[in-house]
Amino acid sequence: MIFLLYSVFCPVHRAFYQTRADQKESTSNLLVITTDAKGIVMHKEDLRETTKQAAAKQQHKLKSRLSPGEKANRKRMARVASVYTTPCFERTPEQIIRSNKAHNVKRPSITNKRIWASVERSSEQVIQEAMEEAIRRDPDQQRDWVVLVDGETSQLASIEAELKAQSLGATVIVDFIHVLEYLWKAARCFYSLDTDEIEQWVKGRGLKILQGKCVDVAAGMRRRATVEGLSQDRRKAVDTCANYLQKYRDYLKYDRYLEKGYPIATGVIEGACRHLINDRLGITGARWRLSSAEAILKIRSIRSSGDFEAYWEFHKKNERVRNHTSLYAKSQLLEAA
Repeated sequence: MIFLLYSVFCPVHRAFYQTRADQKESTSNLLVITTDAKGIVMHKEDLRETTKQAAAKQQHKLKSRLSPGEKANRKRMARVASVYTTPCFERTPEQIIRSNKAHNVKRPSITNKRIWASVERSSEQVIQEAMEEAIRRDPDQQRDWVVLVDGETSQLASIEAELKAQSLGATVIVDFIHVLEYLWKAARCFYSLDTDEIEQWVKGRGLKILQGKCVDVAAGMRRRATVEGLSQDRRKAVDTCANYLQKYRDYLKYDRYLEKGYPIATGVIEGACRHLINDRLGITGARWRLSSAEAILKIRSIRSSGDFEAYWEFHKKNERVRNHTSLYAKSQLLEAA
């Protein structure tokens, strides 16, 4: 049943969005592109080749269940992407890091959000499609483009390559929430968990990073680890965090981003991954065929984009042509009926 859905739905899905190829957006708001990846547990024959080879080499200790450490090499990565429009929203670093939610200002709503995902196609192909959607909306690049990512190396390389290939100008921003996760891990090298000191340390370093001082923060935590005589193993999270801040410093200029009103977090795509993949394809015990997973991703993504009603009318017209009109020599009589 799902294979039939895949063979009928996927080609029409592509044709539906091709009908919008010349629909330019009339707005000066930000154009945001964001992407992430999530693994789906697959049948072995539907894994990507490198994962399949690694899975074939695994030997399981138990016959009835997987032991700890044996759950690797079971997933095929699905690439999720989204393009949406949002107004600029200027903030200060202090507003971001402030803990009193009563003083937080609500962000403007996003509009014209399109979400799509694929476990069948490569990451590069999905990212290319996201760029094509952005070009369709703003062919002359009259608006500010923002690309939000989580800092995953291959993802970032694919985005930079696509921007260069298309001669596109965009500000690439690494998600601030991911930076905070590294800070929390580093803080545990200096402080006990669940103390006020660890929270204040993270907030202080987070504020400095939002002020554009990520290199200073990296140097400071390394220096403290050295002064306190932490062993290589004990300071590992500190060095990892410092390396991360140094490596992505060109994408962590949050003081400039906030001043321009750019978003600095990937909540939209994180939510899309949770809804498109985790809530349906990540159910306990499920193991998917490639065609089945791809068909479900397309159905859920088109509904999440708010396009399902328009798509369904398009789909019914195409099915009528495929199943009826094209099979009759005098198709005009059928249409009249």
